[in-house]
Amino acid sequence: MDFGTSTVLITGANGWLGKSLVDCLLNGIKNSADIDKPDKKLIIKCLVLKGEDTSLLQQKSKRIIFIEGDITKIEDCRRLTSNSKGAILFHCAGIIHPRKTSQFFDINVNGTRNIIDAAIKDKIKKTIFVSSNSPCGLNQNNKDLFDENSDYNPYMSYGRSKMEMEKMISEIYNKGQMKTVIIRPPWFYGPNQPPRQTKFYKMIRDGKVPVVGDGNNKRSMACTVNISQGLIRAAILEKADGETYWIADKEPYSFNFIVRTIRRVMSDEFDIVCKHNEVRLPNIVSSLAYYLDYFIQSVGLYNKEIHVLSEMNRTIACSIKKAENDLNYSPTIDLYDGTVMSIKSIISKF
Repeated sequence: MDFGTSTVLITGANGWLGKSLVDCLLNGIKNSADIDKPDKKLIIKCLVLKGEDTSLLQQKSKRIIFIEGDITKIEDCRRLTSNSKGAILFHCAGIIHPRKTSQFFDINVNGTRNIIDAAIKDKIKKTIFVSSNSPCGLNQNNKDLFDENSDYNPYMSYGRSKMEMEKMISEIYNKGQMKTVIIRPPWFYGPNQPPRQTKFYKMIRDGKVPVVGDGNNKRSMACTVNISQGLIRAAILEKADGETYWIADKEPYSFNFIVRTIRRVMSDEFDIVCKHNEVRLPNIVSSLAYYLDYFIQSVGLYNKEIHVLSEMNRTIACSIKKAENDLNYSPTIDLYDGTVMSIKSIISKF
């Protein structure tokens, strides 16, 4: 795992993806050619929010340096990038479920602008930015797959914020100010998941998870270890400079398959007693949730449950062919094994 530098910087290092990325940098990724062996001298500088519990990261290595700060403050971004000329920067920080829609733009757009300005000022070698599927919105049908040529069609405020972020990054690269790569992962799963994902698992366990429509709509998902592989490969390979990549598991899953797999893992691997039913709802429920979500966001507010319900019957799926061809990306973990990792990390909460 050779980055051509002894220093890596990470924003959002204490987040769901950030923790997996740190672990992969320290230990390598098994069964993943060229990045299975880590650089034992690599220094990892992590930007974390003040007051966050960083005990999990602190236990991993003495080569991790913690810097408390907020990407919405340029001076904090400069404290991360200072004295790091030639380093690689992974920008994983962002917000997906705020209280107000203005936070999408304060953090995902303006915060990214601060990171870019700091990285340029301190001559960071290359920055890899974590985006989302949301700038492209929803697929037209169940067979459609997004790729890197898909047009922007952002879904709600979050999608618009990530679209603005991507356009800003592309402009910086095209001006020759910094080497950049944009990574678009869809729905995460993996160890150290946040409470919202654990709540989803518990709803499946209790037979209360809503399935809107027939449940055959496709969803691309990405284990955080697979995303980390994509991030690392994009950082190492010059071919990735200036490019955008969808990074996900090998194939999309139907929503029915997702629910069945999570239930099977809980039952077979952890002896968790599960109810084998769901709350089946007609398509109109998601349609009504969409209009309610649109209204709520139009007045600057945000409701996580309504937003998620609004897209539960829709296909959000992508192709990873470009990443496979350019980066030699090959996801090593599937939904079953990744769910085992997820539940193992939070089993005490069951």
